[in-house]
Amino acid sequence: MDFTLDSEQTALRDAVRGLLSKSYDSTETRREITKTDPGFSEKTWTQLAELGALGLPFAEEDGGFGAGPVEVSIVAEEIGRVLAPEPYLETILAGGLVADLGSAEQRADVIGRVAEGALVLSLAHHDIGDAVVATASGDTWTLSGVKEPVLHGARADLLVVTARTDAGVGVFLVDPSADGVERTGYRTHDGGRAARVAFDGAAATPLGDPTADASDAVALAKARGQIALGHEAVGAMDVALRTTTEYLKTRKQFGVPLNTFQALTFRAADLYVSAELARSTVTWATLVLQDEPERAVEAASRAKMQVSRAGRHIGQEAIQLHGGIGMTAEYSVGHYTSRLTAIDHTLGDGSEHLARLASTVTDHGVVDPIG
Repeated sequence: MDFTLDSEQTALRDAVRGLLSKSYDSTETRREITKTDPGFSEKTWTQLAELGALGLPFAEEDGGFGAGPVEVSIVAEEIGRVLAPEPYLETILAGGLVADLGSAEQRADVIGRVAEGALVLSLAHHDIGDAVVATASGDTWTLSGVKEPVLHGARADLLVVTARTDAGVGVFLVDPSADGVERTGYRTHDGGRAARVAFDGAAATPLGDPTADASDAVALAKARGQIALGHEAVGAMDVALRTTTEYLKTRKQFGVPLNTFQALTFRAADLYVSAELARSTVTWATLVLQDEPERAVEAASRAKMQVSRAGRHIGQEAIQLHGGIGMTAEYSVGHYTSRLTAIDHTLGDGSEHLARLASTVTDHGVVDPIG
C-alpha cells in the first residue's frame, strides 16, 4: 500500500488548509462562529464548495468530481486541524446514501446541489426507543417516530432518514419543512449542533427500491463516515500533540523548561505513539475502503476503536500536561479534547466497536507465528 500523496492530492491538502486556516485562525474565531446558529460559517461552506471539496466523494455523472476515499480523508484531516464545525461528515453520510441508492434523477438533483454548496444534508439514523416506521399507502410513503441526535438536523435543507419497512431497512428523503416533521435543535458540548426530529405521518420519498432491505448500504455509508471521522480525529490529535510539546519546551518550572523532566518527556513520547497508531490504522482503513469496499465495515470498526483509545489518551494527557490552563475555555487543548470526545461517541464508540470485532473473532483463521 502506498501511503504517500501525489501532486494533485498535495495541492488539494494545501488549498483546503489555506482556506480553513484563514476561516478559523484561532480558537476565539471558532468560538464566536459556534455561538450563533447554524453553528458554522455559511461563507466557509460555500468556499469549500467552490474549492470542489463537497463534490469529491461523488461520481462526475451525478454532479460530483469522482474522487475517492483518500481525497475525502485529506479534507477531513484539515477540518480536524482547526476544528471546523462545517457539516462535512453529514455530506459523506447522507450524500453517500443518495449516491448509492438514489435513482438517476434523485442523484442528479441532490448530489449536484450538494456539490455546489446549495444544499445541506443530514442523516437521521439513530432511533429513540422504537424505530421510525415507514408505511406505504399506494405509491406514497409516510414516516412516524423519533430520531435523535440528528447532526445539524435543524439546519438541514433535506433529511435522509432510515426507517423500518416490511423488507428490513428503507432509506427515505424527507423535506424538513413538510407537515408532520418537528425539529428541535440544540448545541452540543463541542460547539456543534444536533436536533431531535419527530415524524408524525410525514411524507417521504423512498431512495431506490423501498421493498428491498438497504441494511448493507447503510452499513457501508456509516463505514465511510467512521473512516472520515477517524481522519478528522487524526488532524485534531496532531495539533493537540504539537501544542502540548511546544508548551513543555517553553513553560519553565524551577527555572528550567518542563521538557527537562524525564517523566514528562516520556508521557509526551507515549502520546506520539498513540497518534501514530491511530494515523496508521485509519490510513489503512481508507485504502481498504478504496480497494476492497466489501471489507470496509470491519476495517472502519478497527480504525474507530483505535481512534477512540488514542483520542481519549491524547486529549486527557494534553490537558494534564498543560496544568490548570488546559481547563480554561480561552485555551485550545480543551476544545480539541471536547471534539475528540464527541468523535468517539459518534457512529459508535470504542466499546461498541470492540464488542463488534470480538463477536466476529472466530470468523478468522489462527495465525501460527512459528509454523
